[in-house]
Amino acid sequence: MYDSIIIGCGFAGAVAARELAEKKGQHVLVIDAREHVGGNCYDRLDENGILIHQYGPHIFHTNIKRVYDYLSRFTEWYEYRHEVVGKIQEKEIPIPFNLNSLEMVYGERAAHLEKILIDNFGEGARVPILELMNHENEELQEIAHYVYENVFLKYTMKQWGKTPKEIDPSVSGRVPVLLSRDNRYFQDTYQGLPLHGFTPIFEKMLDYEKIEVRLGCEAKTVLAIHPDAKEPVLFEGKPFHGNIIYTGALDELFDCCFGRLPYRSLRFDFRHYDKEFYQSHGVVNYTVSEDFTRITEFKYLSGQLAAKDTTIVKEYPMPYSGKEGEIPYYAINNKENDALFNQYRALVEKIPNFYLLGRLAEYKYYNIDAIVDRALAMAEQM
Repeated sequence: MYDSIIIGCGFAGAVAARELAEKKGQHVLVIDAREHVGGNCYDRLDENGILIHQYGPHIFHTNIKRVYDYLSRFTEWYEYRHEVVGKIQEKEIPIPFNLNSLEMVYGERAAHLEKILIDNFGEGARVPILELMNHENEELQEIAHYVYENVFLKYTMKQWGKTPKEIDPSVSGRVPVLLSRDNRYFQDTYQGLPLHGFTPIFEKMLDYEKIEVRLGCEAKTVLAIHPDAKEPVLFEGKPFHGNIIYTGALDELFDCCFGRLPYRSLRFDFRHYDKEFYQSHGVVNYTVSEDFTRITEFKYLSGQLAAKDTTIVKEYPMPYSGKEGEIPYYAINNKENDALFNQYRALVEKIPNFYLLGRLAEYKYYNIDAIVDRALAMAEQM
């Protein structure tokens, strides 16, 4: 009945489904446990008519033309240029730290420091703070330590639940200082938000005669996976020999038999205000104070700037425990966790035509453009 079964209809599953159906003529079943399409990119109008991102803000940006062209089949774009500021004491400074940030922090000294930076690295450079920390010039070291302490360290401690000693120096060392006055968070060629939201992209992408979508359907209620069995995949109790693309948490597919893979989760606190704006930018990072990491004000992202009221969300990182209602968002990659993941991956490698695709299934971080590109490539090769 089906040539391919795809578990999950975020960007990974939806793109793969459309490509296999449209380009390969396959009959595809897409299954998702949630009652909506779009995975974590799902957005909707709240009760006040503000378009919110249910699972935190998602901004599209890419330098991959084929990804931009592909998604443009299913949406027009709102030309949003994402700017982020960090709330440091009473100041809001551009992030990543750039020459405008330098001026706001150092005042009259900024012109002098800017000249040293540009003389050493050139205008427009992205200089890792580790390189500044190790520079012989003490003033450059001073800038690096300011960025580390006020922009990176405490934010990272909150995001990942780590102490300063547990934070890998190589990670913090990659945090850049931008030698430009471009306040955009991303410098990619193509960037913006879908004009009518992310959800309509998925609805259009999955609206194809050879694609069937089952929402509110737990994969385990229709699929049984037993890697060492004579028939390793059963669909609705019968052997299935087609393709399986799995985009969910791999450990949970096997009931965490080797132990649970560690992830970071998020708790979202949505608030609505009868005021035109709550903050100065779409996203304000709280890099030093507060228990939350950032506040997103959605009307900046959607372009609903004429609205007289506004909706925000605060993000509180927390460990993922697998409890009902919790969602795994970020893999915690280190040698131990990656080794555990490889134990689970070895199980699916025994199963013919079983593919892992996406953040959870591959236990790695992907931006939207990267996972769309990967899904396109996987469908081409299948």
